[in-house]
Amino acid sequence: MGRILLRVLRAVPVPLALIAMIGLAGAVLGRVYAGPLLTRLVLGAAVGSVLVGVAARRLPSWLVAPVSVLAMTGWTAWSLRLTATRAELPGGLAEVTVDAAANGIPRLLTAMIPVEPTPDTVLVPVVAAWLAGLAGAEVALRAGRVLLGFLPPVLLYAAALYVVGPNADPAIGPTLAFVAVAVLGLAVPAGGAATAGVDPAAGLAPAVRAAVQARLAAASAAGLAVVVGLVALLGPLLAGQVDGRPVDPRRYVEPPQVETLDENPLIRISGWALNPGQQLLDVRTERSAQSGPTPGREAEPGSGPEAGPDAARRPVPIRLAVLSDYDGVTWRVGATYRNAGRILPTTAPAPDSTVETVRQEITVAGLSGRLLPAVATPREVTGARVAYDPTTGTLIRPEGLAPGLRYTVNSAVEVPDFNLLSTADVPAGEDVARVLRVADGVPDPLRRLAAQLAESNGAPYARAAAVEQFLAEHYRLVADAPSGHAYPNLNFFLFGPRNGGGQRGTSEQFAAAFAVLGRLTGLPTRVVVGFRAADDGPVRAGDAYAWPEVLFEGLGWVPFDPLPRPDEEPRPVEEDFRPTPEDPPPSEVPEPTAEPTVSPEPVAAPGDPTGSGWPPAVLLVGGGAGGILLLVVAALSTLLMLRRARTRARLERGDPGQRIVGAWREVTDALRLAGRPVGGDQSASEVAAHARRVFADARGGSPGPPTDPAATAGSTPVGTAARDVVAGAGDLDARLAELAGLLNQMAFAPGTATAEQAARAVRTADDYVTALRAARPWWRRVLWSVRPGPLRWHR
Repeated sequence: MGRILLRVLRAVPVPLALIAMIGLAGAVLGRVYAGPLLTRLVLGAAVGSVLVGVAARRLPSWLVAPVSVLAMTGWTAWSLRLTATRAELPGGLAEVTVDAAANGIPRLLTAMIPVEPTPDTVLVPVVAAWLAGLAGAEVALRAGRVLLGFLPPVLLYAAALYVVGPNADPAIGPTLAFVAVAVLGLAVPAGGAATAGVDPAAGLAPAVRAAVQARLAAASAAGLAVVVGLVALLGPLLAGQVDGRPVDPRRYVEPPQVETLDENPLIRISGWALNPGQQLLDVRTERSAQSGPTPGREAEPGSGPEAGPDAARRPVPIRLAVLSDYDGVTWRVGATYRNAGRILPTTAPAPDSTVETVRQEITVAGLSGRLLPAVATPREVTGARVAYDPTTGTLIRPEGLAPGLRYTVNSAVEVPDFNLLSTADVPAGEDVARVLRVADGVPDPLRRLAAQLAESNGAPYARAAAVEQFLAEHYRLVADAPSGHAYPNLNFFLFGPRNGGGQRGTSEQFAAAFAVLGRLTGLPTRVVVGFRAADDGPVRAGDAYAWPEVLFEGLGWVPFDPLPRPDEEPRPVEEDFRPTPEDPPPSEVPEPTAEPTVSPEPVAAPGDPTGSGWPPAVLLVGGGAGGILLLVVAALSTLLMLRRARTRARLERGDPGQRIVGAWREVTDALRLAGRPVGGDQSASEVAAHARRVFADARGGSPGPPTDPAATAGSTPVGTAARDVVAGAGDLDARLAELAGLLNQMAFAPGTATAEQAARAVRTADDYVTALRAARPWWRRVLWSVRPGPLRWHR
């Protein structure tokens, strides 16, 4: 009985060590999650996988993996259902599982911190933890190779540290505990009481025994020398990284992006104004009592959409987008959206501000794009998967809006104490340089007007109020003004002759003019696009408008309303300012569009080394080789899937303009993979000509002089079959020129591409890449699809 008990006691530490090590990996990863749910799910996966391995020790080794995977499926399904229920996600378990499996890794790496446990953010950690427990239990318990069996938990722990990166404090405590658990697990003999303390050379002839002992001593000395050498070699390198900042893998993954239509929603206001009856949304609002001091500001110039003593009784504006970047031609969103859960990050309200909780149920009708309307500042969203930018407090739905979409938003509406505005200062420095930037090319009349308004108004609020009052008193609000807010458009709006269409515009021109004049007077400004409608009922296109905001220290962003009062006739501008008249510019100004960049990098999951069988030496070699092979296969498979997913995302998703840009990237990536990269200063036409030359070289049987060192080694002549593929590619020369023309069209006339043009661009890219790949030697064709370069190249 005592021997059995001793054997059990010796068998328990290794499984416990495996569970503890995997659980610590979950605890490290859980530091960037909201709440302890992720850590508990990972710990449950560790317990389940190791217990299945312990219970199945007497089963054939080939049967253990299917049994464990079946148990893993059950645990994973339960975890996904639990997290989907907590996050109040719509859809059944099958739909949620498919979506999580397809988007788990990118959403995990683009999620906002703290990450809410949702099906797509817990699937990968739970599955990786279970596989690590399965592999570790099989190798450590069945084969008795404890050190090798601890490798999967070590890889899992390293992966958790990498994913967390600099987004949490150093994991010193968990790391020391991890090492201590591993040491305790290794200190227990793997063979139990029956083999503990047994001399492996006992019973042998003296000469053979001496030889065995000598070999064991030599092996031990060699192992010790290797360990000491590694410590000496890697110790200084690792010590130098102690105070370094960890790499954040999120910077390699492109976060959710807005569509071209949403990049500048300001230009949509004139279109909405011409069709004011179009229903865009349906809103139901519940408003709670205000908390904090009640603002006592009187109605005066400078009162924004939420200001005034009766602000609590006014409808709350619904924000669609915040535009902070202006290049003299276009105001752009410029936000960085991160996938978020139901609960959004909160920030402390400004001192002495009034905070009101507003709950809205919004149903989408005719509004398109990805921008998700919500009252500022959203705190909780249910009914839709969202991405959030905490800097602007705006939301997007990465899948895009669709008629009938219904979601609920709880927002904290913050109204500062307007009595403090007269003495408030505005911030300066690098943190606000973005909203202070004045692009080159400001017309001289704009500068003169800004100087005149600031000359007699020294305080920041006085300058803002002067700009607001000037616009409200001198200009007319109309619905049929052409869209445009570039410098020439604003110059004509402010100073053009009234009988020629000047001095009149939509809220687009009023908000843009205020923001530009404000920046010229030293005020940090931005433009907001949204809707002003009743708390309950339909929101129509005529309710859309834009307003400017100014940033004040201690008060935050304060809205202003430069629109004229309905019962006031505007005074002629010439009474207060006399610039040199200029001819009106065209309503449409080309918008330079820079090709977006992507720099994703794959994240490899931990391997799944398994081993069984005897003798031990064969097991050790076979298990190690098999584990390495599985890791290589898994890494190559992951790269292949990421490459294909990237290609599908470029060529199949988004609007026609995005697909054309994606087709162009496929062509430039193919040139780089072929060792003939393009220069960063080349135009689209020059790149197309370069691509045609590369294609001509490939068709003639010569790949040309490679510039990539990786493409130089081992080059071989193109085979006959490859030449046939290249020769059958058709009129690629003309099609490449057409693709370059489409790219230029997207740069100077965004939003004009058709689905047919996008389809031709996709076919051209696909044919060109296929032909260029076929011209490579066979082994380069194999490596073509798994090279990680296209996932990380900056363009």
